[in-house]
Amino acid sequence: MAKPQGLLTRAQLAAKVRKGEVETVIAGFTDHHGRLLGKRFDAEFYLDHVAAHGAHACDYLLTTDIAMDPVPGYRYANWELGYGDFHTVPDAGTLRMLSWLDKTAFVHCDVEAVSVAPRSVLKRQLERARCEVLAASELEYYAFRHSYRQAAGQKYQDLEPLGWYLEDYHLLQGARCEFFTGAVRRHLKQSGIPVENSKGEWGLGQHEVNVRYTDVLEMADRHMLFKQCLKEVADQQGISVTFMAKYAQGQAGSGCHLHLSLWKSGRNLFAGRDKFGPVACSDLFRWFLGGWLRYTPDFMVFYAPTVNSYKRYEDQSWAPTRLAWSHDNRTAGFRVVGKGPSLRIECRIPGADVNPYLAFAAALASGLRGIDEKIEPPEVFTGDLYAARSLPRVPYTLGEAVARFGASEVAKESLGADVVEHYAHFYRTEQQAFDRAVTDWERRRYFEQI
Repeated sequence: MAKPQGLLTRAQLAAKVRKGEVETVIAGFTDHHGRLLGKRFDAEFYLDHVAAHGAHACDYLLTTDIAMDPVPGYRYANWELGYGDFHTVPDAGTLRMLSWLDKTAFVHCDVEAVSVAPRSVLKRQLERARCEVLAASELEYYAFRHSYRQAAGQKYQDLEPLGWYLEDYHLLQGARCEFFTGAVRRHLKQSGIPVENSKGEWGLGQHEVNVRYTDVLEMADRHMLFKQCLKEVADQQGISVTFMAKYAQGQAGSGCHLHLSLWKSGRNLFAGRDKFGPVACSDLFRWFLGGWLRYTPDFMVFYAPTVNSYKRYEDQSWAPTRLAWSHDNRTAGFRVVGKGPSLRIECRIPGADVNPYLAFAAALASGLRGIDEKIEPPEVFTGDLYAARSLPRVPYTLGEAVARFGASEVAKESLGADVVEHYAHFYRTEQQAFDRAVTDWERRRYFEQI
């Protein structure tokens, strides 16, 4: 595969800086919410100092709520420890132009020696894998004619979607959104993120843009810049997009389907000659699938990280509700697709609100545990999984999921007890914030009638 357009070496960046083609370098890292944070550096200062020595940021950034208020109760960083700095180290292989920003380059950073940083959590699982992991994430989103500021002013109510009828695969309705979607495809391609296609989805104004698969760490990096690109281009055009898992009752949820396969020496380790249902596969494939299935409930918070996530799991909504695997069946939580070199597992459980580093880490932790324990998956399911009431269901709430995660010995052994403690506190805090909130649903239901 050719080197993606837009990627830069340090020497190429230096040449662009000398020519005045780059003035700013953004050094970014991902927080626990799955947002890009960081600093904008003068390009010459980046080359003279940051490229070799890194930079610093306040460690409270891995302990805040979504409104950036520091949350007490974390062992990693707190008021008692004084909220010092952590060290961010640029990953030179991720340096690239951002074509949607003027004279701007970007580099992903690791948060050095911080086990709870999302990129660190995934890298720990890659060390365990001892093979190449190829992956893709398919993100869905809704787009609206209102700007973000207008949407906030309207309290995110009565927003007009870009489309006014279900446009799944519709070319006519999709053409009306090309002013945005086409711009996004071009910007991603020019910024080191090769694009496969875009299409309308099964909601009003819902779309999907698919980017090329790659190794799993690079895929998580691409995922983060994908979201940043869409939000910033939407902002420039005076519209808005959302990656909420369930934007509105009665509308399809937005998913993030994960595709995974293991490779070594150019060979897909999932491929094989043994027949398992309709699939020709290897022992490693079966055991990885068996572990991923068995331990999904232990890591569910990494696939569904918000209170809103769990409202996506409705029968007949295209979101999975049951834990089973099937062959090319979109009602299944785990859909096996491809054959031979293209054989892979697609997990349809995550929503578009996932932190990609954590979601991929959960997938690897579960699958690798399956290999270690030689866990056999259940027999292939055929038919409508929504009707299979006897099969185990995904958790109903974030509270249920975090209780399982916080008590899971498998999660503690795979991720580290410190990581589980940190994120269990994070998700409990989110659930508690929702539990204290008085919603518009409550006012509509009880104001007069109770």
